[in-house]
Amino acid sequence: MELQTLRPSSLAGSVFSLMKHHVCKRKSCNQSGIDFTFLRHRRSGKHSALKRKYLTKSNGGSVSCSFIERNTQDVRLSDARVIYSVAPAMGHNQESHPESHFRVPAIVTALEEMELTSKFRGSEIIELQNFNPATVDDIASIHARAYVSGLEKAMDWASQRGIVVIEGSGPTYATATTFQESLIAAGAGIALIDSVVSTSKSSVDPPMGFALIRPPGHHAIPKGPMGFCVFGNVAIAARYAQRVHGLKRVFIIDFDVHHGNGTNDAFYDDADIFFLSTHQDGSYPGTGKIDEAGHGDGEGTTLNLPLPGGSGDVAMRTVFDEVIVPCAQRFKPDIILVSAGYDGHILDPLASLQFTTGTYYMLAANIKQLAKELCGGRCVFFLEGGYNLKSLSYSVADSFRAFLGESSVASKFDNPAILFEEPTAKVKQAIQRVKHIHSL
Repeated sequence: MELQTLRPSSLAGSVFSLMKHHVCKRKSCNQSGIDFTFLRHRRSGKHSALKRKYLTKSNGGSVSCSFIERNTQDVRLSDARVIYSVAPAMGHNQESHPESHFRVPAIVTALEEMELTSKFRGSEIIELQNFNPATVDDIASIHARAYVSGLEKAMDWASQRGIVVIEGSGPTYATATTFQESLIAAGAGIALIDSVVSTSKSSVDPPMGFALIRPPGHHAIPKGPMGFCVFGNVAIAARYAQRVHGLKRVFIIDFDVHHGNGTNDAFYDDADIFFLSTHQDGSYPGTGKIDEAGHGDGEGTTLNLPLPGGSGDVAMRTVFDEVIVPCAQRFKPDIILVSAGYDGHILDPLASLQFTTGTYYMLAANIKQLAKELCGGRCVFFLEGGYNLKSLSYSVADSFRAFLGESSVASKFDNPAILFEEPTAKVKQAIQRVKHIHSL
């Protein structure tokens, strides 16, 4: 099922037309503001076995961790170079949907196969476990309480009837476990904020954080879900960093192939959160135009750079040097958060950029260095898109290598023969225009 290019204003009228080929029954949930369409909820034995594996997973190299006011940390993290959390949302799944419960397990398996876990690396790489779910107040720092409560109520309907289509442009679905698993996903990101910030107080080189979580978040708008996304994980973490840790200035980089319209909308008039998105021009959801640069107090703290189809490694290296670095240097952030979407990979089925595993290694290495130079190394990545399981898992694994300061092994996976000439003239034109708009 491919993404449909729709604007938020057209969503309500599109839910049923998009889903009519597999609709079983329609109901509405009063007072929630959400329309629900119920689908058959089919699970194969293979899916159930995978779910059991990750619900009972235990790792001897994990850390039971959360924040001082919420929990206590069991072990010191000062020796870690990478801290990651895993929230695979095994119950949140629709058969044949690209945003499936196979995504995070594929990454975890690749990390194990490539010896990028604590089993092989000791305290260099630590997985956080037993973190708290986000609270409703955490979610409500970004999303309308009516939406949050409406989604929670919808879980009863989902448990009785099956999969619920809660937004039609992806479509975005929910199962009986979606609400709780979405709280866990947001909580996994919050726990990393706590750990990275805490460690940065005693170390000049704190670990990089990576939240291997789903459902993704950057499309979820303040009033509801959108584009596979339920809660805005990176946006929730940004507000949490401000509120709990006093990190006033947050710089968010979103390199997902699709525009992070939810994050964009949440902070469009906020002078203290800079949102920078690179995305494929003309892709879902059709937002993120180059002249959308913020409003009111937030004018100038939103930067959108749509890249032409076919843009690849050369384009992204240039964007990083000429756009991302000067923006971050001028903004002077207290922490950098990253919406890390791996769907710009040339092998990904939902777009047509030419990023490679090597591109993502470059981005991870350069963002780590930027955080070290500007904000004491405080930086956390949040998984967003990426729907080819091989390119997704290999690219995340190479990002881990970048965090560790090790050489890339992208050449073992990338195939230069499938690449074609990048549209360098169009890329240069877009870069020059955004530099002019933002006085870079």
